[in-house]
Amino acid sequence: MSNVSTDANDSSNAESQPENNTRRRFLTVATSVVGGVGAVGAAVPFIASWNPSIKAKAAGADVEADISKIEPGQLIRVIWRSKPVWIARRTPETIASLSGLADKLKDPDSSEEQQPEFAKNVHRSLKEEYLVLVGICTHLGCSPQHLKDGAFEQYVEGVSEGFFCPCHGSKFDMAGRVFQNVPAGLNLVVPPYTFIDDNTILIGSEEGAA
Repeated sequence: MSNVSTDANDSSNAESQPENNTRRRFLTVATSVVGGVGAVGAAVPFIASWNPSIKAKAAGADVEADISKIEPGQLIRVIWRSKPVWIARRTPETIASLSGLADKLKDPDSSEEQQPEFAKNVHRSLKEEYLVLVGICTHLGCSPQHLKDGAFEQYVEGVSEGFFCPCHGSKFDMAGRVFQNVPAGLNLVVPPYTFIDDNTILIGSEEGAA
């Protein structure tokens, strides 16, 4: 009986040998494929790590601002590099008033490096009608208020419009220049920017800059 059993087993092994070989080859190929997919899957996050994250790109990205709907005397706010940026459209009266404030200001000629070269003028801007500023006080980093229609005169006599920081009382004119006798020592920062067209400002890049 045992011989029969042995023979039966041998016969069974002989018949199943091709099937076992086929199965072995299938498992080998399948394992290789799965291993390859795993390797690719592991490589994707690694390769992706070479590229800047979305937050990193956003932190340094230029920002386009539509100025087509800003009325004279109005101000809009946009976010650039996690900072508030003001874009104000100055009235002709406001523009005219800027040249008569020199004796009240700490840095009327923008001598300190708080702006690009193009903004070293009385208007501190590319176009005198539009003012672009980082809306952060140069004292302790608060955000000043935009006061107009005579509201600013309670802080600076004879000046109807400007920026007032309620935290410690710093005051700035409508070119972002700091007044004397206040805690802030520097003018507000003018960021790099350029005009894409008459209705769009690109904040973060200067025309002609490398």
